[in-house]
Amino acid sequence: MYISKIEIENFRGFGEGEKKFVLPLSPGLTALLGENDAGKTAVIDALRFIFGTRDQEYYRVQDSDFHWPAGSAERRNEIRICCRLDDLSPKEQGAFAEFLTYLDEGEKPDVALYVHWTAKDKSGARSGRRMVFSEVRTGRKGDGPALDVEARELLRSTYLRPLRDAERALSTGRGSRLSEILKSTKQVIEVGADYDPEANPAPNVADLSLLGIGDYSSALISEHEGIRQARQTLNETYLKPLSFAGDSLEGQISVGRQGDRDARLRQLLERLELELRSGATPELPANRGLGSNNLLFMACELLLLNSEAVGLPLLLIEEPEAHLHPQRQLRLMQFLAEQSSGSGGNGQNEIQIILTTHSPNLASAIPLDSLVLIHGGKAFTLARGHTELSPDDYRFLQRFLDVTKANLFFARGVMIVEGDAENILLPTLARLIGMDLAAHGVSIVNVGGVGLRRFARIFQRKDAEADGLIKVPVACITDMDVMPDCAPVIVGKTEPFPALKDRRWRMKSDFAVGELDTRREAIRAKASGQFVETFVSNDWTLEYDLALHGLAEDVWIAGTLARQDEKINEPDKAENIFRATRAAKAEFIEKQKACGDAEELAAHVYSLFTNSPKASKSIAAQYLSEILEWKVARGRYDAEALARLLPPYVTMALRYATGGGVGEVANGNGEGAAAPNAEVAGGPG
Repeated sequence: MYISKIEIENFRGFGEGEKKFVLPLSPGLTALLGENDAGKTAVIDALRFIFGTRDQEYYRVQDSDFHWPAGSAERRNEIRICCRLDDLSPKEQGAFAEFLTYLDEGEKPDVALYVHWTAKDKSGARSGRRMVFSEVRTGRKGDGPALDVEARELLRSTYLRPLRDAERALSTGRGSRLSEILKSTKQVIEVGADYDPEANPAPNVADLSLLGIGDYSSALISEHEGIRQARQTLNETYLKPLSFAGDSLEGQISVGRQGDRDARLRQLLERLELELRSGATPELPANRGLGSNNLLFMACELLLLNSEAVGLPLLLIEEPEAHLHPQRQLRLMQFLAEQSSGSGGNGQNEIQIILTTHSPNLASAIPLDSLVLIHGGKAFTLARGHTELSPDDYRFLQRFLDVTKANLFFARGVMIVEGDAENILLPTLARLIGMDLAAHGVSIVNVGGVGLRRFARIFQRKDAEADGLIKVPVACITDMDVMPDCAPVIVGKTEPFPALKDRRWRMKSDFAVGELDTRREAIRAKASGQFVETFVSNDWTLEYDLALHGLAEDVWIAGTLARQDEKINEPDKAENIFRATRAAKAEFIEKQKACGDAEELAAHVYSLFTNSPKASKSIAAQYLSEILEWKVARGRYDAEALARLLPPYVTMALRYATGGGVGEVANGNGEGAAAPNAEVAGGPG
């Protein structure tokens, strides 16, 4: 049995009607991702309200739990949460027989269990006091019988709160979580025989159950000579003088209080404590931190879930990464994936696990099919069939969606770039022209030379009309890769040039009138659509375009310094950076005089990255960032002036990713529209 669908209305940030929260689920593992306040915890708490939790913790519905729509004068007064449970086993169908709904949705009739939880705020209706009433009913529309206490017990989930105190949960004490877990496991209940005080000879301890060992130990302790003498002294010397005639007081000393079988077992288990030891040195005292104890706690909860044949095997975890270092996070994620699929061995059941996380480590380790992005009060599952990703895209992303790229799931805006230079330079440019990416919650994802469109399609819905749009602006930046006619010779191409069909590079004269625009639009259209927009370089590449549009000297100096980087950074300073900068500036002035136009000059600047010795684009980007920061700090450029010197497509992409011009790119039908208005090229605005 597993939850196949959740619907939440009027709960915290989730509205009603078209704005209600709907999340389809699959068996196994589901990870809820998104920025803070997206609603991840609200989903977990909704499940806690509807099913309850095994720790029997009571939590009251608060005023703030009722949704307050934007622009409304008051909160809604009714919360509605509905879960559909499918794939009930024969035993589970028997346990919930009177609550089931029989459906005819496929080739054969099916059965499902609908659970509806409703909370109504009737404060002040009669008495003026705050009163919230809740009920749990069944049926497809909530018109079935109310769930009884026994049925609700079978649906209780296991909940692990964020920043949980695992050590306290596993310590001794009345009502300890460890005793609750052990009391429900088959091994504790079924293994061994009870202790028979009349048995002769004395029983073999190895044959006794846990309770039998406890009872036997209590009997042995009671008959110990020291205990017997202490008991006799207590009764005859102290209690007998305090007794009334016909009502003598006698003390009994035992390990456990008297009671029925369940009570004695509970008392015994409450004396147990679980510690985590090293397998290499088990004799050493326990000395574990919060992270290791959290792993122990999760292992115990999974032990309980796997021991039950009937009921809802649901584990809710908030921030499983709490207190765990990155490598341990990955190991935990592998383990949870195995447990949720029932592939962990030892005959485990398949457990449904729903977790929330802010960790790119975990997000990168979880299959894309199991991720759900929560944004704008809606759930967007990334499972196959719900996105524009092809089966091959899923295989590709499973290999290349690493921790450095998984931060895109938590961003308010995303920039997808194809190289280290863009990854290094764009945050600096954005900050200097007043569009700080960090301040806008924008993540840059460097996908290298491949995969840009694959990553972009993560944010595009297969059925945008039914699902809605993921309204996260995604700006893809890619090169036009068409050089000016003067460039081939400058960058080392030997004339006469091969026929067009025999070479991979292109120059402007290879295209007829209008074909360059057609090429640019074709490149843009490959990844654009919905809230994803591709920004194609105005002419050739980022470095060339920067030089062409106003930063030729700065790029030349940065490229020259990148060529000499090893000498500049040698311990003995074989080359002084200031001397190298002055020499590079002098060389640029001479090159500028010799060039006939801006295209030729920009091509010579770009040749620093193509002709031997080749400058590293990423190292040059670092130098260029430092040069521009230095000039802005000293007033050589201000934000508006620097923005005018940048290629238009760069400022347009930055503006789009930080939230500007989104409405101009994606219309209500989810189709890609024209690129954002070029007026943003004039400055940050």
